[in-house]
Amino acid sequence: MSKTNRGNFFEDFEVGQVIRHATPRTVTSGDQALYTSLYGSRFVVQSSDAFARELGYAQAPTDDLLTFHIVFGKTVPDISLNAVANLGYAGGRFLAPVFPGDTISTVSEVIGKKENSNGKTGVVYVRSTGYTETGTEVLDYVRWVMVNKRDPSSPAPEPVVPDLPAAIDPQALGTAVPLLDIANWDTELSGSPFRFDDYEIGEKIDHVDGMTVEEAEHQMATRLYQNTAKVHFNQHTEANSRFGHRLVYGGHVISIARALSFNGLANAFHIAGINGGRHVGPLGAGDTIYAWSEVLDKAEIDGRTDVGALRLRLVATKNRPCSDFPDKDADGKYLPDVLLDFDYWAMMPK
Repeated sequence: MSKTNRGNFFEDFEVGQVIRHATPRTVTSGDQALYTSLYGSRFVVQSSDAFARELGYAQAPTDDLLTFHIVFGKTVPDISLNAVANLGYAGGRFLAPVFPGDTISTVSEVIGKKENSNGKTGVVYVRSTGYTETGTEVLDYVRWVMVNKRDPSSPAPEPVVPDLPAAIDPQALGTAVPLLDIANWDTELSGSPFRFDDYEIGEKIDHVDGMTVEEAEHQMATRLYQNTAKVHFNQHTEANSRFGHRLVYGGHVISIARALSFNGLANAFHIAGINGGRHVGPLGAGDTIYAWSEVLDKAEIDGRTDVGALRLRLVATKNRPCSDFPDKDADGKYLPDVLLDFDYWAMMPK
């Protein structure tokens, strides 16, 4: 019997299957420092213990996307080691802050499965949940992945496609942020005078700055999350892929775009929910990422006078500045330099 893990193929997944993933991961202040060095994220609550304590946190929480990547990374050896592509996200909720010293584990449930028409691959839908060592749920989200079949001649299963929400109800997002003493929110220290009431639905923001991705940093980031996908690491195999090189982990693109969004959304300090997301195109080392955002909606949170929720669409591009807000063409197809289309709720002080 082989003692090595070659990952699951499409045939190995069953709807209703529950997978407990190795390996629990204790988050440290070093992880947060490395995350900052990789992306340069400047959101003040996650950057400053002193600022966070003034608001009512015990200390600065870790960056929300660091939590996301760690929870995601646990799933890769079981869910997407044999994936062709990670296709999208939906129904994500950040349920509690994570602090240095917390240990995160992940459990996934297979909630859907559908073979593709080529007979060689299929799409697997999973809901993954991250927990601390005390059982506190910190993140819950759905993703769907295109996975290779082990045997293209094996019969297609009965398709099961889950009904996913178009957006998270903002009233379900309040628990991830404690009630804050918003009178102590110092806009000079946070980097922007603009708060919840200053943004309008339909407003678009060019985040101006660009960030070039280096080969070493995207591999370092993916190792930080213990993501074992060979498409990000193994040039020996990926030289024979249709791209001819390793691909940058899609979450790396999300984190860079989110860090760039500080310029224009500096007070959008907390990602509360993921409504949907799509990796539109691949990215390689040497490419430069730009980003723009659109305010899709605004919501008051019941019982909260300290913060409101902005629904934001974050679009990232490759080697193309965003002053003209590049998006889709007249036929509704993404322009070739669009990388990411990410729809999320962010908390912002009133």
